[in-house]
Amino acid sequence: MNQEWSLDALYTGYDDPNFVRDMERIPEEIEAYRGVIASLQQEGDTAKQLRELLTAEERLEYFAMRLSLFIHLKQAVNSSDEQAAAASARLHMQLSTTNKDSAIARKWMASLDNLEELAASDPLIAEYEDLLRQAKKEARYLLSDDVEDVIGRMNLSAGRAWGDLQEFLTSCVEVEYEGQPTNLSAIRNMAYSEDPKVRRAAYEAELAAYPKIADSVAFALNHIKSQVNMETELRGYDSALDMTLKQARMSRKTLDAMLSSMRRYLPKFHAYLRTKARLLGYENGLPWFELFAPMGEDPRKFTIEETKEYLLSHFRPFSSDLADMIEEAFANDWIDFYPRKGKRGGAFCSGFPALKRSWILTNFDGTLGDVVTLAHELGHAYHNRNLEENRILNTSYSMPVAETASTFNETVIMSAAIAEAEGDAKMGLLESQLQDTTQIICDIYSRYLFETAVFEARKDSFLFAPRLKEEMLKAQKEAYGDGLDPEYLHPYMWVCKSHYYSSSRSFYNYPYAFGGLFARGLYAKYLEEGEAFLPAYRKLLRATATSDAESVAEIAGIDLTQPAFWDKSLDMVANDIDTFIALAEKKLAAAPDRKG
Repeated sequence: MNQEWSLDALYTGYDDPNFVRDMERIPEEIEAYRGVIASLQQEGDTAKQLRELLTAEERLEYFAMRLSLFIHLKQAVNSSDEQAAAASARLHMQLSTTNKDSAIARKWMASLDNLEELAASDPLIAEYEDLLRQAKKEARYLLSDDVEDVIGRMNLSAGRAWGDLQEFLTSCVEVEYEGQPTNLSAIRNMAYSEDPKVRRAAYEAELAAYPKIADSVAFALNHIKSQVNMETELRGYDSALDMTLKQARMSRKTLDAMLSSMRRYLPKFHAYLRTKARLLGYENGLPWFELFAPMGEDPRKFTIEETKEYLLSHFRPFSSDLADMIEEAFANDWIDFYPRKGKRGGAFCSGFPALKRSWILTNFDGTLGDVVTLAHELGHAYHNRNLEENRILNTSYSMPVAETASTFNETVIMSAAIAEAEGDAKMGLLESQLQDTTQIICDIYSRYLFETAVFEARKDSFLFAPRLKEEMLKAQKEAYGDGLDPEYLHPYMWVCKSHYYSSSRSFYNYPYAFGGLFARGLYAKYLEEGEAFLPAYRKLLRATATSDAESVAEIAGIDLTQPAFWDKSLDMVANDIDTFIALAEKKLAAAPDRKG
C-alpha cells in the first residue's frame, strides 16, 4: 500500500481534462443558479420553483465541493503549491460572487409558509424539509443582499487570507533540533518519544522556533477575531459564541450543562496528571513536555501494515461495515501517513459522500497514539459513509456532532486494547487513553477560555504576541490547575492550533469535549444493548446532517441539556483515573527511590 494518498478519484492533477472542464463549469453553474433565483421574483408554481432552486444548488454544490476539496488536499501536503494557491483564489473568487444570490434564495425559502404542503407534494422537497426550516430560523440574521455580497467577497482577502497565512507560516517555519533543521510537525511528534531527553529537547526547540513567526500569526489572530466580532454585531447575534451555537444547531443550555460537569470533574484530571508526574520523578506537577510521555511497558512501534491489522482486529467484532471501510481506506490510498516539509501538522479527515470516499491526513510516527489518531480520523470517514445516501445538501454536519463517530472509534479501540492487556502493558494503555481524554477536557477547556478572552479583549484592544502568551498561560493554569508544573507550560499554543484561524468557524474547541463525552455515553449504551445498538447508531450519524444536536441525541434516548448525562460520561473517565492511580501507587510503593 502507498504511504501517500491518491486524489485520482477527484482529479489526477491540475492538467486533468476533468479538472479543467469543471473549473470552467463553475461560472456556467453560477449563471444557471442566478437564472433560477431571478425567476423566483415572478409568480409561478411554488413547488416547481423550489425544486428548480434546490436542483440548481445541488449542481453548484457538487462541483464546488469537488474542486475545493481537491485544492485543499493538495495544499495540505504542500503549502508552497503555487498552482493550488492560484486555483483556490480563482475558485473562491468566483464562488464569492454568489453570496448575494444565496441571501436572496434563503430569504425566499424563509418566506414559504406552507412547507408541509410543499414537502407532501414533492419527494425532493420532502428530503430538504429540515434545510428549509433551518433557513427560516437563520433568516433573521441575514443582512441586505448587497451587504451579504460584500462580506463574502471581502473575506477572501481578510479572514480567509489571515487563516492561510497562519497555515503557511506554521508549516514552513524551520525548527533547529540538534544542529539540524526540521519542521513543527516532526518536532511536535517527538513529544511521544520514549526518551525523556528527546521530549524535553523537542519542547525547547519548538518554543524557540515560535518567536520567528509569533508576531505575524498574532496579527492573523487579531484580525480574524475582529472580523467575527464585527459580523456578529452586524447580524444581531449576542456574541461570537451565540452565533457559533446557533450555526452549530446546539443550545446554550447544552453547552452550559457540559461545561459545568467538566469543571466539577477537573480535580480528577489534575490528580491523574500529578500521579503521572510522580511516576516520572517530578514533584511540582507534570511539565508540559511530559504530557504525552508513554507509560508502562508498551514500546511498540507500528508499521502501516501492522496498524491496519490492529485496527481491524478491534473493529471487526464491533461492526463489520466499519471494518470493511477501514480495509478499503488502506487498499485504495485514502491516507497520507508521514510528516514531510510543507505538509501541515496534526490530522484531519475530509470526505465527499457523493463519491463514497474520504481522505485522511496524519503525521504518523508509529506509536500507539498515532494508531488511535488514525482510528479517530477513520471514525470521521465512517460518519461520512453513513451520509452517502443523503442528498448532497444534506451531507454537512455541525461542529458539536462532528466529533461523535471519531471519538466513539477511539473509545472502542482503547477499551478493547485495555481489556486484553495485563500488568504494565495495561497501565500503559490506560494512561494513553487518559492522555487523550485529558486533552479533550483540560486542553479543550483551556482553548475555550483563551478564545473567549481573545474575543472579549479584541472588542477594544489589539493583542500583541506577549499579551496572547499571557492569556494562553492564564487559561492553561485555570484548566490544568496544579496538575501541571507552572514553570513548564506552553505559551505558544495559540500559534500552532489552526482551530483559532477561521472566520467562519469560531470556538472550534468545545465540540471536541462534546464529541468525546457524547461518544462515551453512546459507548455505554452499546455495552448495555450490544449489537442491537448499531442500527440506532447509524441512524443517529445520518441524522447529524439534518437535525439539531439535541434531536440527534434523542434518537439514543439522551437529554443533552441535563448535567446528569455529562456526569455519567465523566464518571466513566473518573473510574479509569482511579484505576490508574491505584496501579501507579503500587508501582511507586515497589520502587520508592525511583528517580525521573
